[in-house]
Amino acid sequence: MTIDLNADLGEGYGPWTMGDDAALMDIVTSANVACGFHAGDPAIMRRTATIARDKGVAVGAHPGFADLLGFGRRRLSGLTEAEIENIVAYQVGAFQAVARLAGHATMHVKVHGALGNICAEDEALALAVARGIKAADPDLLFLVMPGMATERAAERLGLGFFREIYADRTYDDTFNLTDRSKPGAVIHDPEVAAAHVLRMVEEGAITSVNGKRREVRIDSVCVHGDNPEALVLARTVRTRLEAAGWAIKAYTRN
Repeated sequence: MTIDLNADLGEGYGPWTMGDDAALMDIVTSANVACGFHAGDPAIMRRTATIARDKGVAVGAHPGFADLLGFGRRRLSGLTEAEIENIVAYQVGAFQAVARLAGHATMHVKVHGALGNICAEDEALALAVARGIKAADPDLLFLVMPGMATERAAERLGLGFFREIYADRTYDDTFNLTDRSKPGAVIHDPEVAAAHVLRMVEEGAITSVNGKRREVRIDSVCVHGDNPEALVLARTVRTRLEAAGWAIKAYTRN
């Protein structure tokens, strides 16, 4: 009855900020920090890692496509497997170095946005991402979507991994996230999100928008830091989980 609560943070750029990272880190137990490609920069990375260190929150690298204008949520086609390896290893290594400056160890990697959705579906690209992580640091944990290509890639390459569900997103019939362009893809109501999470963790299963069901192991719950309701949503999810008997703690390698 222990579960991690994670959020994607550090997603500003220069003087521009997104969300209240410090307040969210009073609620979550793991932070996935943007590495400069879809958002973030060295100063924000270091500041986010420092806040996480001071609040006892685990940190991980959050690499994505090089797409600041699209916030990494546009599918960039045509990248080779070697290019995927390069951009993942580059971002993970950069974040590790900056986190060390903050005196905080990097624990995991979670792939952002469109790159994350694509590699959850594509076995070859999932392996490319896993090779990029392993090249940067084979001791890092890979935060994956349960039952998807990323989990299989981690197993194949011998990477430690843990599995997440999303509090504020629905799932399509492939058990990937519903495309953001479709109605209902993003859950904004904190109470609805909390009920969505409780149903999944209590049943040990994900149910798609059309009623398909997949039994999964769940180690972590994600709240997107850029959701306008992120703070209230994260607090509501945590409160409901704790009321149901769950201890909220950062995931640690077994």
